[in-house]
Amino acid sequence: MGEPVVETTPIPGLLVVRLDVREDARGWFKENWQREKMLALGLPDFGPVQNNVSFNADRGATRGIHTEPWDKFVSVATGRIFGAWVDLREGATFGTTFHLELDPAVAVFVPRGVGNSYQTLEDGVAYTYLVNDYWRPGTSYPALDLADPTVAIPWPIPLEECEISEKDRHNPALDQVTPMAPKKTLIIGSQGQLGRALQVDYPDADCVDLAELDVTDPAAVAAWPWHDYALVLNAAAYTAVDAAETPEGRRTAWAANAAAPATLARLSDEHGFTLVHYSSEYVFDGTRPEHVEDEPLSPLGVYAQTKAAGDLGVGTATRHYLVRTSWVIGEGNNFVRTMQRLAEQGVSPDVVSDQVGRLTFTNELVRATRHLVDSRAEHGTYHVSNAGPAMSWADIAGTVFELCGRSPDDVRPITTEQYAAGRATAPRPASSTMAMAKIAASGFVARDQLDALRDYLQAGMRP
Repeated sequence: MGEPVVETTPIPGLLVVRLDVREDARGWFKENWQREKMLALGLPDFGPVQNNVSFNADRGATRGIHTEPWDKFVSVATGRIFGAWVDLREGATFGTTFHLELDPAVAVFVPRGVGNSYQTLEDGVAYTYLVNDYWRPGTSYPALDLADPTVAIPWPIPLEECEISEKDRHNPALDQVTPMAPKKTLIIGSQGQLGRALQVDYPDADCVDLAELDVTDPAAVAAWPWHDYALVLNAAAYTAVDAAETPEGRRTAWAANAAAPATLARLSDEHGFTLVHYSSEYVFDGTRPEHVEDEPLSPLGVYAQTKAAGDLGVGTATRHYLVRTSWVIGEGNNFVRTMQRLAEQGVSPDVVSDQVGRLTFTNELVRATRHLVDSRAEHGTYHVSNAGPAMSWADIAGTVFELCGRSPDDVRPITTEQYAAGRATAPRPASSTMAMAKIAASGFVARDQLDALRDYLQAGMRP
């Protein structure tokens, strides 16, 4: 088979696909949808779930202009049509039109929110389309008058001579159409350090915490309108590393860190949204000085094991960004805030010196998220932290003391073993340092952790 050719149009996202049709004495054959080839040519991986066929007995049958809330890939099985499309999405291109004649050698990808219509140019036309969502009773969507003078579609056959449904004869004019809003963003775990930072960069997102949406509750998951979202940011996690070793903590950690992400991965494929999930360097045992994305998982304690299980679950989703990070600092209680308070109170703390890594400020993590999503980076796993040489907790504490006007020598370095003496603590990786070559290759430049730390302290502990 020959290769299909993709052409852009004045309507953003509306793509024309020239297909290779092979004919002989018996008839013809074409690859109507070939995912591998189509994706290589730039079509989105829109995940069709239904194939529909509209048969039109007579020349002049005219349907539309309909703006369903899903993507579709349209083509003709037999005959010829005149197709017309109108952008009915919110934004600067609202009202933009495009029209084209389609036969079996031409297909069109129609993005959500673009009005679709056609007129048959022959008898016995079979019009087919793949869609990536299911029709639901009560679903409403914009429609447009076929004869609207504003868009002025040049129908080859005058509309008064055509077969048109009664409903389509009463569709509104363009100035009466309510534009289709884009799908939304959902932030899960919105009240944590990272969740609050994500809200700053995604101010229009729907924000939920456990009280509004418990992803471990099957009934709550089933009732939630997941098809309304294009992007789900899962910042929810059980992060009490030591408490996860207890019977109650163990159950909670497995539900929140393993089962919930796996559920979101399934929902991502079912509803077509992109899932961003945040994980931890704890999925590694810390025996390597620097961790790369494809390093085999080797979790130590219960918390680490649940995060590793969550990574495996998220990895099953077609559209996912698994963002592993370390030593997160944002708004609320955290290590840096504690060290600043101790410095101001004149306390000289004991701080572990044999665990090394890099700080990750929440605004840096949000910036990396924005980069991955907006640049449409390849889906998969990425390591993210602030940049700079690896430091120990004691090194960071000393730097905080110095920035607060205290001597860094007022911080007494101790070993992990000394810190754990007499305490019920979970094992921790000795090295939390993560390689960031992968996200750097996508164009992201991480900010140095010490520059970020200085600004963080000067801003009064704001992320």
